[in-house]
Amino acid sequence: MTEILTPYEGLVIKRGERILCAEFIRPHTVISTCRVNGGIRQDLRFLTNHQACEPRPHPDCGHGACLAGRDPERYHRLICEYHGLPPERTALLGTAANMYLAGFSRQGFSPPAGGRKTSGELVVFCAATAGVETNAGRAGDPASFYEEEGRFLRLDGEAPTCDRRGTIVLMLFINRALTPGALVRAVKMATEAKVTVLEELHVASRYSCGLATGTGTDQIGVAALEHGGRPLSGAGKHVKLGELIALAVREALFRALALQNKLTPDLVRYAPRLLERYGLGEEDLLVALRDFLPAPVHAWLVHNVRPVMGDLGLVSHLLAYLHLWDQVRYGILPPEIAAEALLDQAALMACALSQRRGDFPSFREKLAAEKDDPRRLLLAALALGFSAKWHHPLGRAVGVIPE
Repeated sequence: MTEILTPYEGLVIKRGERILCAEFIRPHTVISTCRVNGGIRQDLRFLTNHQACEPRPHPDCGHGACLAGRDPERYHRLICEYHGLPPERTALLGTAANMYLAGFSRQGFSPPAGGRKTSGELVVFCAATAGVETNAGRAGDPASFYEEEGRFLRLDGEAPTCDRRGTIVLMLFINRALTPGALVRAVKMATEAKVTVLEELHVASRYSCGLATGTGTDQIGVAALEHGGRPLSGAGKHVKLGELIALAVREALFRALALQNKLTPDLVRYAPRLLERYGLGEEDLLVALRDFLPAPVHAWLVHNVRPVMGDLGLVSHLLAYLHLWDQVRYGILPPEIAAEALLDQAALMACALSQRRGDFPSFREKLAAEKDDPRRLLLAALALGFSAKWHHPLGRAVGVIPE
């Protein structure tokens, strides 16, 4: 392994063959979700993140065959031995993400002296790997497995396979001692920060129509440097440590998602991407629009889907439409106003896509027949907007569409 970073004295970050390894030059207390050597430990020398497989399985071997899931203790021992790490002093996190696509962030704070002795700079370092394309989910989505006697069994009675892989792994390092309660609080703060990133990037749950709050296999490890000073007891959002944790997680996770999944605001700014959680990703959206467009017009849209569905005016009103739709599902918008509110926004989508703002009243009237079905209303608005953009006398006169 090659040393790549020294975030603070007592910690070295190394990277090697499918592994990212933190070596504790000075003792740290660690809390982690590791299945081997997890929980709160004070006897660890290494906290590592290892790529166990690729995000999509080998065609002849599903993810269920991966030793990491079948026999975590044996897997732990094999990986440690391969990399020359002592198994009993190593905590091993696992993922399908690439270690060379990890995101890093170092956040620091130097308290004002004010004539008082201080402990120097408070440092929080985060190393994140992330993949959310296939396994993102929302807290409360239906589960697929239950555990009994050490075995994970499918609720539907089928064979225990799991070929949806996507994991967010966070490794946090703090150059101060923390109380046990503060360590737990740090995990909570990091989790809250993770959720804000997924929310801002509109990551869709693959198991419901909600926005994702994580994946089904997220993992975390938090390590706090042991020293002779009084341990920090606060890691919530009102104290500086909590702020640094959140900032470090956010920066590292944004970077990891951009590297692993190419997930950036530019990618999100596209109607089919925003509609994935409603089962209307690009392919499914185009199939659904067949029922709303004549065949030649539909084929025309298919050939131009990227610029049409990336129209910034459309995306703006679509975001508002989806927000309203969410509020209806949450019960915030009562039924007696929901249909009218969604109809207004659908007409605005058609106006934006056609670039004919003055046609709002006629668009609203044409869409009214679909107002009680938010999904059909959305599709009808997209079809109407694209058709109206060109199907008028000027479009025929300039030869854009046939006479």
